[in-house]
Amino acid sequence: MLALRLARGAHPLVQLRRLLVAAASAGTGFLLLCTLAYAMEHPGAGAALRLAWCLAPIAATVYFAVAVARTDPGTRPRSGLSAVGLGPVRLMVLAAISTAVACTLGSMLALLFFLHLRGDVSGLPFDGAAADLLAARRPLPVAAALTLLALVPLAASAASAFVLRPPRPRRPGASKATRANAEKGTATGTESAPESTGGSEPGAPATPPSGLPWGVALLAAGLAVETYASRSGSGPRSGFPMPGSADGSPAGVLAGWALTALGLVLAGPGLTYLCGRVVQAVRPGAVRLLAGRVLQEEARRIGRPLGVLCAVASGAYASIVLYAGPRPEAGPLTTLGALLVAGCAVLTLATASVEARQSRSDTTSALLRLGAPATMLRGSAALRAGALVAVFGPLTWVVAQLAAVPLTP
Repeated sequence: MLALRLARGAHPLVQLRRLLVAAASAGTGFLLLCTLAYAMEHPGAGAALRLAWCLAPIAATVYFAVAVARTDPGTRPRSGLSAVGLGPVRLMVLAAISTAVACTLGSMLALLFFLHLRGDVSGLPFDGAAADLLAARRPLPVAAALTLLALVPLAASAASAFVLRPPRPRRPGASKATRANAEKGTATGTESAPESTGGSEPGAPATPPSGLPWGVALLAAGLAVETYASRSGSGPRSGFPMPGSADGSPAGVLAGWALTALGLVLAGPGLTYLCGRVVQAVRPGAVRLLAGRVLQEEARRIGRPLGVLCAVASGAYASIVLYAGPRPEAGPLTTLGALLVAGCAVLTLATASVEARQSRSDTTSALLRLGAPATMLRGSAALRAGALVAVFGPLTWVVAQLAAVPLTP
């Protein structure tokens, strides 16, 4: 009940983000139900391969739901809440429940829409419009449908609870500065995970992320695997059918895509940190110094969503190359899955930017009280955005070109 009251009294923008999570969950649930309908008509390995294609929309939806849970002000630790029984553990539970409620709402909407298109629910426009495609002649296995619909709510709530778990108690030998940073992060809600940067004020640079070498290695390995798989004798249109389409791609090419995407995600924070160092290099002024320090402090928070967006953009370009020319077009379910992944990637980056702005609110207020002009803050934000575009834009284009080379005839 407390989670429902917090959800009802939230800001309209917070409610909008929750509705977007429900919409993403509805789209993913509909894809899973369509996969079940295909398995009812075509039992065999093809159904399992189509279910494997749904892993990307599931991962994108869960990632977006976790990002929304991190920015939810109703579940953020604040002073005085522990006295009324709302400590960090209880707030973590509330965040998981709120995420589960939003995702469950989306799954139920997906089920109603699926049953309506099958013709099981009558009295609405387009009743039974996709009866042949959704195996309306066969009875729907209720247990299997509910199991598939429960995947996104369970995964999203578990991931939210894991990310928002309270920090571990510090050992007695921990340094005073480390304990102060941990207490500050707990009080402001900006350091929920052990991997957080430890503060949002651009006074001292954060510790550099350590995933850049691994990201570069996985990126190179993914491109190599994709090239080898495409030249191994099996054409790029056999072995792994895409949902809603009769054609497919070899599993090796898809494995290369997955490694490439993981490499971009791991390299994102390190590249963002390097952007901050370059921006404030060589005798920086106030604007460059502020922009560089903020990029360094927020490298982990916005670096991973940037890496995900780069991976999605490069994959979209490779898909356009794959379906260009006289080849058959992508099916409707493939298009829906691509839109879900791309939309969740963009919304996750926007949500992470909102979270970063919230974590800098105290610093921004302090700078304004000290007399800093608003134009300096806007110039710093524009410089940060320009630096990120200048680095991640060409990187995305290069990776997309290299990933599309093996797919060209």
